[in-house]
Amino acid sequence: MRSTPCLLVFDGFADWEPAYAVAELRRSGGHQVRTIGLTAEPVVSMGGLTVLPDEDIADLDPEFIRLLILPGGDRWETAPPDPSLEGLIGALLKARTPVAAICGATVALARGGFLKGRRHTSNGLDYLKEQAPDYGGEEQYVDALAVRDRGLITASGLGAVEFAREIFEELGVFSPEEREEWVRLFRGR
Repeated sequence: MRSTPCLLVFDGFADWEPAYAVAELRRSGGHQVRTIGLTAEPVVSMGGLTVLPDEDIADLDPEFIRLLILPGGDRWETAPPDPSLEGLIGALLKARTPVAAICGATVALARGGFLKGRRHTSNGLDYLKEQAPDYGGEEQYVDALAVRDRGLITASGLGAVEFAREIFEELGVFSPEEREEWVRLFRGR
C-alpha cells in the first residue's frame, strides 16, 4: 500500500467537516483517501451514514499515512483520550507527516500537548481552555477559520472550506491561484 491521506471515523464523527477536503483530494488530487477506525467495526456518523473503516488503528503502519484528517464530533468533549490515537498522532508529527484537525478534534491535539509551539486555532480560545485546561498553547492561538503551521492544520467548525484549502496546500493539490478560486467558489466571494 502506498502513502495515502487517511480520515479517522468514529461513532458520531461530523461527516460534513472533512467532506470538501476528502472529495477534492480524490477528484482533483488523485488521492485515494482511506478511513481509519478506532476499531474495525462499522461506525455511524453524526449525519447517520454508516462507514466501515478501511483500517483498524491497531493494525495501522503510520508510514503509510500521507496526512491524517481528524473530524469533529462529540467524542472529543465526552470520551477520554484514546492512547492508540495519541500514539499515532505523536508518531506522525515526529515523522513530519501532516495532521489536520477541525472543530472538536482540536481538543484531542490540545490534550495531547501537540499544539504547543505551533500556531493553531479551534472553536475559540475559551473553548480550548475549557476542554483542555492544561493545553498551555494560548500564546500561539490564532483567531482564524484555519491555520497551518509546520504540517499541523487546525480549523474552527465554521471553517470547513478553509480547512480543505490548507490541506490542499499541504499536499500540493491545485496551484495557489486555483486554491483561492476554489475558496471563492465555495464561499460565494
